[in-house]
Amino acid sequence: MSPVDPGNGADPNGRPDPRNGAHGPLGHLLERRYRVDDVLAHGGMSTVYRGLDTRLDRPVALKVMDTRYAGDQSFTERFEREARAAARLHHPNIVSVYDQGVDRGVPGEDRLYLVMRLVEGGTLRDLLRARSSLPLSVALSVLEAVLAALSAAHHAGMVHRDIKPENVLIGHDGSVQVADFGLVRAAAGAGSTSGDVILGTVAYLAPEQVTSGAADARSDVYAAGIVLYELLTGRPPYTGDTALSVAYRHVNDDVRPPSELVPELPPAVDELVLRFTRRDPAWRPADGAAALRELRQTRDGIGLAGVPVPVPHPGSTESSDPDGPPTEQIPPVPPAAVGNGTTSDPGPRGTRALRRPTSAPTAEASETTNEFASVQDDDDSREGSRRRSRLAAVVGVVVLLGALIAGGAWLLGGNSYVRVPELTGSSLSEAKEALRANELRADVSKTYHNTVPEDTVISAAPQGGTRIRSGDQVELRVSRGRPTVPEIESGSRVSAVQSELRNAKLSPELDSSVNRYHDSVPKGRVIGVTPEPGSRVKTSGSVTIIVSRGPAPEPVPDVKGMGRDQAFTALSEAGFEPYEAGREFAEGVANGHVVRTDPSAGSEVPMSGEPRVGVVLSSAVEVPEFRGKTVEQARQRAAEAGVTLRVDSLFGRDNGRVVRQQPSPGSTVKRGSQVKVTAF
Repeated sequence: MSPVDPGNGADPNGRPDPRNGAHGPLGHLLERRYRVDDVLAHGGMSTVYRGLDTRLDRPVALKVMDTRYAGDQSFTERFEREARAAARLHHPNIVSVYDQGVDRGVPGEDRLYLVMRLVEGGTLRDLLRARSSLPLSVALSVLEAVLAALSAAHHAGMVHRDIKPENVLIGHDGSVQVADFGLVRAAAGAGSTSGDVILGTVAYLAPEQVTSGAADARSDVYAAGIVLYELLTGRPPYTGDTALSVAYRHVNDDVRPPSELVPELPPAVDELVLRFTRRDPAWRPADGAAALRELRQTRDGIGLAGVPVPVPHPGSTESSDPDGPPTEQIPPVPPAAVGNGTTSDPGPRGTRALRRPTSAPTAEASETTNEFASVQDDDDSREGSRRRSRLAAVVGVVVLLGALIAGGAWLLGGNSYVRVPELTGSSLSEAKEALRANELRADVSKTYHNTVPEDTVISAAPQGGTRIRSGDQVELRVSRGRPTVPEIESGSRVSAVQSELRNAKLSPELDSSVNRYHDSVPKGRVIGVTPEPGSRVKTSGSVTIIVSRGPAPEPVPDVKGMGRDQAFTALSEAGFEPYEAGREFAEGVANGHVVRTDPSAGSEVPMSGEPRVGVVLSSAVEVPEFRGKTVEQARQRAAEAGVTLRVDSLFGRDNGRVVRQQPSPGSTVKRGSQVKVTAF
């Protein structure tokens, strides 16, 4: 990294820091508005300061570019365009750009600067430095925020080109924000940068950035995949003795599954990382929005929820690299120099001096992820620029010589070139046979496709007509056809079926209108799906999950007037569990017989669990036969039956016999009711 500024604009050896001019901008008011306070971070092309917008009285972050850029008209114009575009990005996961300008307060020391929101906290690199790697749930939450930022930028037509942990800021509140949109593009147009170099951080460069310098939204997705790999494993997938060797590995090697280093990772996470980091851009998600959808589907499929991101505690923020560009400058790799899987470094070591990380290798990811620096510090910035140009030229010559030597070795070794046959639209068996006939090997990967039939080649890499060495490998992307609705086990949990459908590249849906009763599948469990298993559905097509409502409800039978035992038997046979729910009087219902049920007769009762039905019995008493009895006998019988007796005697004697009674015998009355009798 660059030397840490001691605070007076000079390096540790006492020489003026060329980034800040002869005296440095500390304490200076940029364009009489932005006060420059503490140094936050140094980089190869800028220094970031804590500052204050004196007009609005708010803290800001000030990125002050190296003084050599202020005099570069092409850089200045592009810097202004990119700053304006970045300022239009309004998203919670993107560091806001407030302003930009050129301060001309000191003659000969013009300063080009960018004003951004001040994020109090640290960087994702600081978090990795402290923890080496992150738990899966945290890593996915971090990347979700990064992809949300990329989704907004890609929608606005911007490409970041340098996604890396140093450009991901984490605030004290756990918010995750991406910084430095557009700066790589601005640096690419600078006259101080050779037109034939690639800008970006080599550990995260997409293969197309290495081979041609071209970058689009899929290049950002690739870098995000590399970052996810590093978050999970604590290291980037490619390391090497030089940045060139790392760049060659991006072009020639496939990223290995992170579970090889962290075995507990689910297979779905491996698939996500490998899909983001495919060497062919066509096989990656199209942009940040598509990548974000895939990440969320994967997270939901393995049952993880978003979690808060821990706040980093940087030990020395001044040692952090604040720059997106130009953290790496390497010559584009000529197609002839790209091998077929070799990881050897075709150039001599030591052609570039790397600034060594000051902390553990896992914290800095790799020596090769640091920016290229000039061989020695030079007070004259123009001399430094010439040195970089010469170094770029030397490296380009070395790469070309390496390619020529390698080509000669191949020819002397008897290797020959063949052209890749046209394979798109062929069946897989035909494609394999055509490759064998041309002494080429097939690397087959299958993916679902809505229009290309099953086992038909969608695309080949290299494409048909490309001239490659015999024995080389051709990647075949083969259609699986449309996804098939998988077999669903009846009684499964809804969450498990949702995960199974997502793994089959289908979209699970819940619709209460299709749920139904089921005698054996418990309420809330899955009965099945529609379309039914085995059906072919478009990729991401909807599959509706049918959920059980439990057994269908049954009506309560009418047992009114039945005796207790008879009613209990009838209810039990209907599937209910009867119980005595009390007694009450009902006209005409004999004692111990059913007055009513709870729920009432005809009501539908869910049959899940124990569908209980309360039975209310009659408390009525039956009026005995008093006629023909003596008054004394009638009184004794009334007491036994639970009624009272009122006697009317014609002669006023108690030893007469009853000749008439009211109510009549057999009538039901409330217990304690009066029965009137006439005695003679």
